[in-house]
Amino acid sequence: MRLPAEAVAAAALIEVVRISALPAEPDAPYPGRVVAHWVGSEAADALGLIESLSGSEQHRCGFSPGWSIRAYEDSLDLALFEAAFCFSCHEVRMHGTAVPPALTTQFFDADGLPAQDLLALFRATVP
Repeated sequence: MRLPAEAVAAAALIEVVRISALPAEPDAPYPGRVVAHWVGSEAADALGLIESLSGSEQHRCGFSPGWSIRAYEDSLDLALFEAAFCFSCHEVRMHGTAVPPALTTQFFDADGLPAQDLLALFRATVP
């Protein structure tokens, strides 16, 4: 999977969000509870894992993401990007100031080992 390279290089903090609904407007943050903050090597490892996700064909489920990440630089002002993951339809939707149009919608192999490792990381954030 491709992430915006400059944003990945600038990312100092990753928020993990347990999504509760779809955004009311395009490019608005996905609503939900922030369940974790990853910094340093933890954030770098998670971004590396996401970049290792294999591509896949689109599956139809209506896009019902359960998790998202928001990447912030040191200032913590606006998110550089947010990526919402649907493990049913194998789709990732990204938006943010650092996301070029070619990266806004991608498909990943949700059954592959990297995706299952990512899902396990997400699930481990919820007590």
